[in-house]
Amino acid sequence: MSEVTLLVLDAKPPPRLGRLTGRARVVHADEASLAAQLPDADVLLVWNFTSDAVRRVWPGDGPRPRWVHTASAGVDHVLCPELVASDTVVTNARGIFDQPIAEYVAALVLAMAKDLPQTWDLQRERTWRHRETQRVAGTRACVVGSGPIGRAIERTLKALGVITALVGRAPRTGIHGPEDLDRLMARADWVVCAAPLTDETRGMFDERRFGVMQPSARFINVGRGALVVEEDLAQALSKRWIAGAALDVFEHEPLPPDSPLWEAPGLIVSPHMSGDTVGWRDELGAQFVELYERWEAGRPLLNVVDKKRGYVPGR
Repeated sequence: MSEVTLLVLDAKPPPRLGRLTGRARVVHADEASLAAQLPDADVLLVWNFTSDAVRRVWPGDGPRPRWVHTASAGVDHVLCPELVASDTVVTNARGIFDQPIAEYVAALVLAMAKDLPQTWDLQRERTWRHRETQRVAGTRACVVGSGPIGRAIERTLKALGVITALVGRAPRTGIHGPEDLDRLMARADWVVCAAPLTDETRGMFDERRFGVMQPSARFINVGRGALVVEEDLAQALSKRWIAGAALDVFEHEPLPPDSPLWEAPGLIVSPHMSGDTVGWRDELGAQFVELYERWEAGRPLLNVVDKKRGYVPGR
């Protein structure tokens, strides 16, 4: 068997691939050089998972890698019609971010329920102002997205005593279908979006959906920015249709300084960090090496994406 060429679309810091020394020819590319190097690669590791360079250059001339792995849960930044139609296998980082994101969502729920942002603001002002806060146990949550991240969020919120309903692409045991979403949102104190970005889900949280929610409800998005019509969310907050929101993902990242979202009342903005705990890059690198060893041995890959659906099928 000829030497395998592993092409890495770089980001800093680079992945630790020492276990592959002598087993693959590892070459590196940036967004500018990816197109020229892609035809010579057997495997592509998309380490720079914020880049859409793969989508842009995949339709070019020449052969293409047999396997593409992205070091992220979402795959919308790599999929394009030509890649979907090809026989190239696509895998993702399913399993790495589940519990960290669930913990982050729980932290946001507690912070909003206990009014921690105002507590910090008042502390900076040296103002003593007693308030009453919300009890979390007994509230209701609607979690949209029934993949591993959504299920981890469901488990973690249930541990806080939150009555949680999970909504997926199709109804099955323990999971509601899309037809139940509006009804569940109308009763929820917390609406949490952890859905993949597909043609069906793009812009699903819009003016109509925010109008369905209770005035006391909060919205949290840890899925993909384009799932939300951001102008409609800003309007819902400014008109007090909902009580608050937290966004960790945005349609355009970094969020531009002139975005009205920075000043939307009741909105917590965080820079796409909900899954990034200490050591997360090492976990991503180790996961890829384990997948590579399966591929090298001719064993079935894990985390294989259904390219037409845009995610890894699960229960």
